[in-house]
Amino acid sequence: MDRTPQDPTQAIPAPAGAPPTQAEAEAAVRVLLRWAGDDPAREGLLDTPKRVVKAYQDWFSGYALDPAEYLRRTFEEVEGYDELIVLRGIEFESHCEHHMAPIIGKAHVGYLPNGRVVGISKLARVVEAFARRFQVQEKLTAQIAHTIEDVLMPRGVAVVIEGAHECMTTRGIHKRGVSMVTSSMLGGFRDDARTRAEFLQFIGMRP
Repeated sequence: MDRTPQDPTQAIPAPAGAPPTQAEAEAAVRVLLRWAGDDPAREGLLDTPKRVVKAYQDWFSGYALDPAEYLRRTFEEVEGYDELIVLRGIEFESHCEHHMAPIIGKAHVGYLPNGRVVGISKLARVVEAFARRFQVQEKLTAQIAHTIEDVLMPRGVAVVIEGAHECMTTRGIHKRGVSMVTSSMLGGFRDDARTRAEFLQFIGMRP
């Protein structure tokens, strides 16, 4: 049901527990514009609240997705293949949950199949679904790895993420050219140093 009021400048409070309406979200953007020192009624900012809300629908679309669902369709006719599978360089855009600033980076995902494999695009979709939420990089890394482990039940999962955090480059300490690296090694990647080293070699990192 559309709860948008007739006057888009007036936000109608949503019922307890219900998500805010678009009008409420746009009103919140106007508050921030005023707080920043500008006038949301001036010509250049009239449509800004609507644009920001539309951008948020894109940036945080991951909340409406179930990452595990992408992995449920698997293939078993792989001629007994049980060696390392790696998808590297998966570009993603996320947002820091502390400052709502962008995190731009790449994810590298590997697993040791246990009789089943999944389409490679599905691994990228898992990364995307989790990235399009408010995140901290450590949590993002763990979520991707544990979801693959829980659904595919492979012999091991490895995830490495490299991210540049705008909350560090555009505010605070203002340090550019810095990237953060996090990893999650499960199963065979945690227990076997040779398997872990092979994965790191595949993604261009020295073990």
